[in-house]
Amino acid sequence: MRRLRRPRRPARSGSGRASGIRWTIRLRLTLLYGVLFLVTGVLLLTVVYLLVAGRPPWAGADLPTPPAASGASGGLGIPDPAAGLEERLRQQRSGYLKELLTASGIALALLTFLSVWLGWLMAGRALRPLRTMAHTAKAISANDLHRRLGAPGPSDEIKELADAFDALLDHLEGAFEAQRRFVANASHELRTPLTFERSLLEITLADPDASAAELRETCLRVLGSNTRQGKLIEALLTLARSQRGLDRRVPVDLAAPAAECLGRPHTADGPPGVRLCGDLAPAAVMGDPPLVERLIANLVDNAVRHNVPGGEVRVWTGLHEGRPALRVRNTGPKVLPAQVEFIFQPFQRLHAARLDGHDGQGIGLSIVAAIAAAHDADLHAEPLPEGGLEIRVDFPAAARR
Repeated sequence: MRRLRRPRRPARSGSGRASGIRWTIRLRLTLLYGVLFLVTGVLLLTVVYLLVAGRPPWAGADLPTPPAASGASGGLGIPDPAAGLEERLRQQRSGYLKELLTASGIALALLTFLSVWLGWLMAGRALRPLRTMAHTAKAISANDLHRRLGAPGPSDEIKELADAFDALLDHLEGAFEAQRRFVANASHELRTPLTFERSLLEITLADPDASAAELRETCLRVLGSNTRQGKLIEALLTLARSQRGLDRRVPVDLAAPAAECLGRPHTADGPPGVRLCGDLAPAAVMGDPPLVERLIANLVDNAVRHNVPGGEVRVWTGLHEGRPALRVRNTGPKVLPAQVEFIFQPFQRLHAARLDGHDGQGIGLSIVAAIAAAHDADLHAEPLPEGGLEIRVDFPAAARR
């Protein structure tokens, strides 16, 4: 059985093409100019007509003085010359008013067409930068985000729009570059342990006389590498979740997760003998509890890992200028001020090789930066003169209910 097709309905276009006319901004501005001119002209002609029609017909005319009233003259039935002159003036004014309306209507029609034509030209000239911006924006793709509109001219609304679009392109270019670097660094970080594991397995399998102890040792080393990969992938997922934004905001006291973090052992994460100190006061914020806990844990782990034997880590929570704040300070190697801006980028390590043998994933502080941005918090890092860092996180003040 043959299937009948329904006739297609004409697609509706949001630009007003249903009637065959493209209602562009230029056309609408032109019609607006013409309508405004027509309405203004009609009002002007109406006012002029009412002023002229409201004057008496003999206004400004020298009428002859009528003769003195007397019984003799009145009895003779002599016509009054002023009355006849008034009637002629009234008829003459009526003709002038008709001529005025006709001439004014013709002049108004011609001037309306002229205003529409001039409005079309002026609207096109005023909208020319927008067309140029539209063509340039269509030509920009992900491969040439360095291009900018760069609209010339005075500092008007169109130039403000172009500058805002250029600023958006700056942000997009930075985001694309950061994404490319992140993908390249993540690929390198994941490829290195895979290559190491494959080499271990190939060397072990190539030895036909390998003992069970050697095979067990190889498996343990591969398992340890796999565990580190799992932690890295979990960190990448946390970073992606933080950059996506918050799904919920509930009250969180910074002192509680900070105290819990200080109570956990950190001896395996850094050099021996690192002391943990806390000065914890209540500091309520509105945020995601797991992410806030991860922020504090990453800061403390980073402070312990990048430390010196017998060093110290101090954690402070409380209110700073009315805002809930977190401070994590550690002793450690000196950090140059020029290096501070790189520590919050993924896979950036200030020290390529350390004597303690504890090498981090290079993504902990980037997770801290993403979580802080998701909570609209201010994040600052300041190198200390004696060595180490102090990282400050100032959260927005919690709204009072």
